[in-house]
Amino acid sequence: MIHEPPTKPAIIETDLPGRLDRLPWGRFHTLIVLALGITWLLDGLEVTLAGAVASALKTSPALQFSNADVGIAGSAYIAGAVLGALGFGWLTDRLGRRKLFFITLFLYVAATAATAFSWNLATFVLFRFLTGAGIGGEYTAINSTIQEFTPARVRGWTDLAINGTFWVGAGIGAAGSLVLLDPAMLPPDWGWRACFLIGAVLGLTILFMRMWVPESPRWLITHNRADEAKQIVEGIEAQFRAQGIDLPDGPAKPLRLHARGHTPLREVFDTLFHAHRTRSLVGLALMTAQAFFYNAIFFTYALVLTDFYGVPGEHIGWYVLPFAAGNFLGPIVLGKLFDVLGRRRMIAFTYAMSGVLLTLSGYLFAQGLLTTTTQTIAWMVIFFFASAAASSAYLTVSETFPLEIRALAIAVFYAFGTALGGIIGPTLFGSLIDTHQRGAVFAGYLIGSALMIGAAIVAGIWGVAAERRSLEEVARPLSSVEDDE
Repeated sequence: MIHEPPTKPAIIETDLPGRLDRLPWGRFHTLIVLALGITWLLDGLEVTLAGAVASALKTSPALQFSNADVGIAGSAYIAGAVLGALGFGWLTDRLGRRKLFFITLFLYVAATAATAFSWNLATFVLFRFLTGAGIGGEYTAINSTIQEFTPARVRGWTDLAINGTFWVGAGIGAAGSLVLLDPAMLPPDWGWRACFLIGAVLGLTILFMRMWVPESPRWLITHNRADEAKQIVEGIEAQFRAQGIDLPDGPAKPLRLHARGHTPLREVFDTLFHAHRTRSLVGLALMTAQAFFYNAIFFTYALVLTDFYGVPGEHIGWYVLPFAAGNFLGPIVLGKLFDVLGRRRMIAFTYAMSGVLLTLSGYLFAQGLLTTTTQTIAWMVIFFFASAAASSAYLTVSETFPLEIRALAIAVFYAFGTALGGIIGPTLFGSLIDTHQRGAVFAGYLIGSALMIGAAIVAGIWGVAAERRSLEEVARPLSSVEDDE
């Protein structure tokens, strides 16, 4: 019996990634950002609604939630996002970016609409869990797609600006809650239900916006579909030329890859926890710190205002709007510096500033020295920096790992960080607020501050200088052909 020697996988030589990186910013990129980046808007909407309707959920005749119940619902949303990111992240690397950003959006629309019809704690928690699963899956498919289409020289600012749209969604949620939670507009038990339908309507609109978005050429290349990738890149270039924009005619820097159908999980784990374990440490530190910082504080934002400052539940939206404005401006104003001054400096700076400022404002809160106005101003300033910091965490985990496992890497660090920081945070703070002791809440703030300052130190020492470099330079693809082959 003759055994045939195993054949080596075919070698693909392509300059398509380089051609994508050298494109000027154009209408194509703007449309990509609008169609895909709007995921962050949906998450901002969901998180804001969860906080804004907290008081309405507590007074609802059907639900009658306690503060602890509100915290459990918040944790259920985060838990769903964690599991959704892991499951859909794995599928995104295997089946493609495009398929998954439709599947996850369908799940989100169905689940957030179902939340509006919840009749008890169990159903509300279940539907929030499924809504989170859809959003978690969106993160992996969307972030990997946007990274792979964006020119290298503006990748940092683009990613941070997109993440900042979370707060546009927060503003929509806050404004919607002001109208829909007004007893003069809708009966008390109908207002919070109508709020959750906002997301379903927006999600259906987004489905149509995504119809024209192509599959990522970089993903197609690694899955032995180079001809399809070439057609997409040539089509994009043709759009630029049709708009009168001159593009270089010569070949870009070539890339040589072994064709492969998928990446085994064994290789994924070896890459994350052996070959790139230092990068994994950085990603885990950044994601955990920002998840606790944001989810602990923002999911219980309304509870602090109602329990310690006596703000009526239907007025919470007025305080969320300026808070959202500070968060939106942070990535927009500071984002360019991540490409100019560099990732390590700016990540360390924004994380450290967030931690120091929260410690200061937390002390003033504990001493009873803040009013509703000064508390809101303090949070605006803190989260101007924290928003850019949190956005840079997603940028870091999506650009510093190889192409073949990009979506799953985003999922793993989002899941680990969010599980450690995001699930515990809302439940812990809900319990701390239930004590009605300012000192207890301040202790929670100190935990968040310590995590942010610790992450700043980790990023400053071990962060990757990825600014203005192609994704393939930052992280060599796993399927790269060795020089001697």
